[in-house]
Amino acid sequence: MASDSLQYFLFLVLISQAINPWIQQGFCTENSRDRCNEIERKSMLQFKESLSDPSGRLSSWTGESCCTWKGVTCDIKTGHVVKLNLRNPFPQTFDPTPESFDGNGMVYELSGKVSPSLVNLQHLSYFDLSMNNFQGTQIPGFLGSLTRLKYLNLSGASFAGKIPSSIGNLSGLHYLDLNSYTDEPVKNDIQWLSGLSSLRYLDLGGLDLSRASSHWLPTINMLASLSELHLSQCQLLNLPNSLPFINITSLSALDLSRNNFNSTMPNWLFNLSSLTDLDLSSNYGIRGQLSRNLGNLCKLRALNLNSNNIFGTLTEVIDGLSECTNSSMETLDLTFNQLSGNIPNSLGFLKNLRSLRLRNNSFTGSIPDTIGNLSSLEQLYLSFNQMSGAIPESLGKLVSLVYLDLHENSWEGVITEAHLINMSRLTEISIGKLSENISVVFNISPDWIPPFKLKFVQIQSCQLGPKFPTWLKNQDQLKNLIINFARISDSIPEWFLRLGLHLDELDLAYNNLSGMPPNSLQFNLGSNVDLSSNSFKGPLPLWSSNLTTLYLRNNSFSGPIPRDIGMVLPLLTDLDISRNSLTGGIPLSIGNMTSLTTLVISNNRLSGDIPDFWSNIPDLYILDMSNNSLTGRIPTSIGSLSFVKFLILSGNNLSGKLPSSLRNCTSTFSLDLGDNQLSGRLPAWIGKDMPSLLILRLRNNSLTGNIPSSICALSSLHILDLSENRLSGIIPTCLGNLSGFKAGLKTEDTEPYEGRLQVVAKGRVLVYQSTLYLVNSIDLSSNKFRGNIPAELTSLFRLGTLNLSMNGLTGPIPETIGRLERIETLDLSMNKLTGRIPQSMAALTFLNHLNLSSNNLSGRIPTGNQFQTLTDPSIYEGNIALCGDPLPTKCENSGTKPYPGGNVDEDENEEDDLEKLWFFLVVGLGYFLGFWGVCASLILKKSWGDAYFNFLLGLKDRIFYLAFAKWRKA
Repeated sequence: MASDSLQYFLFLVLISQAINPWIQQGFCTENSRDRCNEIERKSMLQFKESLSDPSGRLSSWTGESCCTWKGVTCDIKTGHVVKLNLRNPFPQTFDPTPESFDGNGMVYELSGKVSPSLVNLQHLSYFDLSMNNFQGTQIPGFLGSLTRLKYLNLSGASFAGKIPSSIGNLSGLHYLDLNSYTDEPVKNDIQWLSGLSSLRYLDLGGLDLSRASSHWLPTINMLASLSELHLSQCQLLNLPNSLPFINITSLSALDLSRNNFNSTMPNWLFNLSSLTDLDLSSNYGIRGQLSRNLGNLCKLRALNLNSNNIFGTLTEVIDGLSECTNSSMETLDLTFNQLSGNIPNSLGFLKNLRSLRLRNNSFTGSIPDTIGNLSSLEQLYLSFNQMSGAIPESLGKLVSLVYLDLHENSWEGVITEAHLINMSRLTEISIGKLSENISVVFNISPDWIPPFKLKFVQIQSCQLGPKFPTWLKNQDQLKNLIINFARISDSIPEWFLRLGLHLDELDLAYNNLSGMPPNSLQFNLGSNVDLSSNSFKGPLPLWSSNLTTLYLRNNSFSGPIPRDIGMVLPLLTDLDISRNSLTGGIPLSIGNMTSLTTLVISNNRLSGDIPDFWSNIPDLYILDMSNNSLTGRIPTSIGSLSFVKFLILSGNNLSGKLPSSLRNCTSTFSLDLGDNQLSGRLPAWIGKDMPSLLILRLRNNSLTGNIPSSICALSSLHILDLSENRLSGIIPTCLGNLSGFKAGLKTEDTEPYEGRLQVVAKGRVLVYQSTLYLVNSIDLSSNKFRGNIPAELTSLFRLGTLNLSMNGLTGPIPETIGRLERIETLDLSMNKLTGRIPQSMAALTFLNHLNLSSNNLSGRIPTGNQFQTLTDPSIYEGNIALCGDPLPTKCENSGTKPYPGGNVDEDENEEDDLEKLWFFLVVGLGYFLGFWGVCASLILKKSWGDAYFNFLLGLKDRIFYLAFAKWRKA
């Protein structure tokens, strides 16, 4: 028994010794969690005091047990603080609880100052302050003294200024993220990086490293342990093509996107055999052809060369990658480059491909049949290329496909269920081209039930009709439905309403849908609706207050605009209800749409005065109320629209003077007040205060007075129409300074508003829309101008239409009128012009409409060149002193010279030819008789010849003697 007891005692001793370290560790842990290091606790409390913490994230930082504070981790043995994780838990989002808001946005951000008291945390190995807001303060330099740091993350925390070089003292650092995008970045160098010998992850994205542009790569190449490098948007300029040696062979992720490189793909990239992710996107200057050497990177999973200047074909790189034993490529993004040619069949060998993005290139041909081999493909983006042909049925084998984007190509043929039958994961489909021409037909059985649940549908210029596509019957998850130019002649079916959709976008424009749009449609916040160019009728439909854009133009809606439209749809930014049959007045409630930027209510039957609520809509960009029956004066509050670009009130019955408040519309591109009853003088402030005007149209009003010289300061003007007014005086010579008629106008110089403008050209009223920027016209017709046509106008060499008809102009047509090299329409009729038609007009090769009738012109009409096409006698009628074709009056032979290259009448031609013939005969005969009459006698009679030549020799001697004697006397 004693021995058993002894053995039992010894066993207990051994057990106690074995578990004693664990017991001690447990007691230490408990002790450290209760008390922690006092110096470190006080240091962290000082740090807390220096911060602003509106959400109370640091509310647990009280008491003695600092190791239990939120975001603090202590060493389990020593109790020293080793980790501070204060990353904002809700970056760039709003917490849903009401108490999280302070009225200024996101409140989970810590701000203030990073106290230097943290220098006492000498055991700290992990420090994360990311996604907070330190409001442009500098990264504290004392962080360089925390030499045990292995993880430092200050990204997105709004630090600014230079990176302290003391960071380079952290030789044990593995992870460094200083990614920060600031409005005014400070130029940084990166020489301090050389001290971070243990670094594995580096992100300096958004920092200005332009100072290091010449040596950034050699510096980075010293970091042998580096596996991830992110230098996005660092304003680097130089991407060296080669390196003496490659030290960063462990690099697996390289992000050099959004810099300013202007070079070819560097050769050293192809030696990074461990590379899995390569991002060189949005440099815009990386050029050259894709290299087959990319096939060396068989571990590459993601290649992003989006938005560069790469050209050539895709064949080389695809063939190179397909030669890998098992290509790892999952994401290939070559969007926005200049690649061309066909997509090669070898694409089918990239079996692991999940995302293929080839948008906005110049690829041709069709989709290769081998596309069906890519069973893992989830994203296929081929939009905005020049591809054509039929879409292969093998596309239907893409069982993993989620996003399919094929639009803005020239596809042909038929799409059937076979193209879509296996795509059970498909959520987005986009196909077609915004055009009235249809080349793709959807031939899908009305009973077919798709295997997918779509959220986004964009099918344009493809024949889906004539019935509303019934294969959408089970698509109860739709958010965006865009099916325009689809030849649907139907009404919106009841089954579509029963789907109970909450849409973000509904676009059924340019079909032939009829009936009344149902008011039961439901939309999410910020939704867009476009039912334009159909045959809908009835009152204007008003849906939920969530809509931001509503386009109902070119239908058959009738009745008044609902009086409460502004209260029902207060969030609208764009409203276009033009080209309907709406009646009544403009509702005052529109003034409640304080976010409105586009209001187009033209081409209806609206009447009454224009309301005076415009100061409530300060951001209005387009205002078009033309072609209605509006009356009264233009309200002065329209002048408060300081951002309005298109102010179009033409085709109404507005009266009174132009309000001087319009001079506040300093950004206006187009001012169209034509076809009204406006009176008063043409104000000089138009030229002084509207410097951006491209179009000034005031035709068919009752404006009086002279054209103010300030109009000549409108350097961008390319349409000036002041016709059919009562303007008088002379035409200012300074109109020749309108440089917009010399330099021309590019499409990018104006916003793409598809407004309509009536321009009198080619003898008729023409309506221009999308090509309005190409029109260059001056129309001063039907006024009371007098004096000469200024020769300065002929310097406007891009002018396409010049109409000065029905005035009292006198004097000749300027001789330099041939300088108007682009003129197509020239109308000088019904004036009092005199003199000849300038011969230089025959050089106007674009001229196709000319009217010089009812003047006092005289002389011969030029012939040849462009005048051979102007054969209508009415062009010249009413000028009794004109003669020649095409008039019946023949010109007399008065010695008038025709224009060089021109022809004269046949009778005169024949007479001239006969006179020339007799002239040459007489001269020739005289020459023959005179020459041979003398020479023959000298030859036949030798004595006469000797005497004649002796006479000539004697005459020579006498002349020489007389000249010599005269020289001696001198």
